[in-house]
Amino acid sequence: MRHPVRVLLVLLLLGGVAVPATAQWHQFRGTQAGVTADNPALPDTWSETDNVAWKTTIPGLGWSSPIVWNDHVFVTSAVSSGEEPKALPGLYDPGDEQGKTKSTSVQRWTVFDLDANTGTIRWQTEVKSGLPPLLRHIKNSFASETPTTDGERVYVFFGSAGVVAALDFTGKIVWSKEMGAFNGPQEFAPAASPVLHKGRLYVINDNTTKSYLAAFDAGTGEQVWRVDREETENWSTPFIWENDRRTEIITSGRGKVRSYDLNGKLLWELGGMTGNVVPTPFSRHGMVYISSGYPGAQVRPVYAVKPGAYGDISLKPGETANEYVAWFQPRLGTYQTSALVYGEYFYTLLDRGLLLCHDARTGKEVYGRQRIAAEATGFTASPWAYNDRIFLLGEEGDTFVIKAGPKFELLGRNSLNEMSLASPAIAGNSLFIRTQSKLYKIAKRGAR
Repeated sequence: MRHPVRVLLVLLLLGGVAVPATAQWHQFRGTQAGVTADNPALPDTWSETDNVAWKTTIPGLGWSSPIVWNDHVFVTSAVSSGEEPKALPGLYDPGDEQGKTKSTSVQRWTVFDLDANTGTIRWQTEVKSGLPPLLRHIKNSFASETPTTDGERVYVFFGSAGVVAALDFTGKIVWSKEMGAFNGPQEFAPAASPVLHKGRLYVINDNTTKSYLAAFDAGTGEQVWRVDREETENWSTPFIWENDRRTEIITSGRGKVRSYDLNGKLLWELGGMTGNVVPTPFSRHGMVYISSGYPGAQVRPVYAVKPGAYGDISLKPGETANEYVAWFQPRLGTYQTSALVYGEYFYTLLDRGLLLCHDARTGKEVYGRQRIAAEATGFTASPWAYNDRIFLLGEEGDTFVIKAGPKFELLGRNSLNEMSLASPAIAGNSLFIRTQSKLYKIAKRGAR
């Protein structure tokens, strides 16, 4: 058997069981939406020096998350030939000066492969270079899309450069496709990550020019199909939902949530989202959870949708459920973070530093808004969980550790003292956290 770890991962995904802590972390938020199996070797305390196996400076600016396959850690970055303005932490409406940031410096859109044991950069490959054709939000980057891998190749999508590509594990570009660089009406630059499923790579880009969802043959780069979308802006990564009825591609959008089959045929759609859509859909307990929550919007929805839907399943005025919507909360959605289901509980991390807990099966409130810490200025990274603990990474580099369960309890805080917007990766006995300039491997001594 050529790739036993990959085969095991596929079997686990098909079986719908928890992925063990020793598995790979091959995509944004892993395979279980931020959850990994309990493992006493995983760390729950760290600092800039404590429980740090290594930390490596990553050139350029990129808010993509790291991914891990065996002893390979992949990250992407846009390496500028000049100075780029740095973001400030906190949730704010920046206006044109910061909201539509222009770069006059040549960028090198680059993939890095680090040795997971030592932190040494094995190779770095430039996929494309040139002046950025798009503006960006100052808290976005030109390399915010998280790569993905199947153990043979690593796949990247740089939306601000308009290119999708596959590289082998030596850093050689296997194939590359020009897709065109397109922005939304606010000109914040894209950030939705590519996803893999059974030999196909799926890429979404909603914009004001030509919105699309496209499928590529992962081996050759040949475009298998492409569907147009009636959307204008979107930062939400698609989700491949393997349920007991069929496999669906779930896509959030500013106008509607849409589900497609593996040939690009529309299955169902759901209206009622907010203006800016960032959280990524995910599945637990046989349902798919979908949300959006632009601050100040009248409705900031969370939907739990059951399998088997067809057509328009939007709720009618006054409804909180229907044949396919199991439950709905009108003001629970988040702006930038994705929610977390750990055990029986649905945890919502609001961007301004509040945590809420609901019953994951019914949507019933378990506890209301809890202030995480007075000094926390904002949250962009999505939460993760293991060992009965919920981890919340703030924008200033502080990770707050919360006891899992029906009662809110702050257990501790771990500080790296540098801005961090990227969601982490968990593989083996280690946690991988990206800050504005560095990538950390966090691991207990003796468990590295």
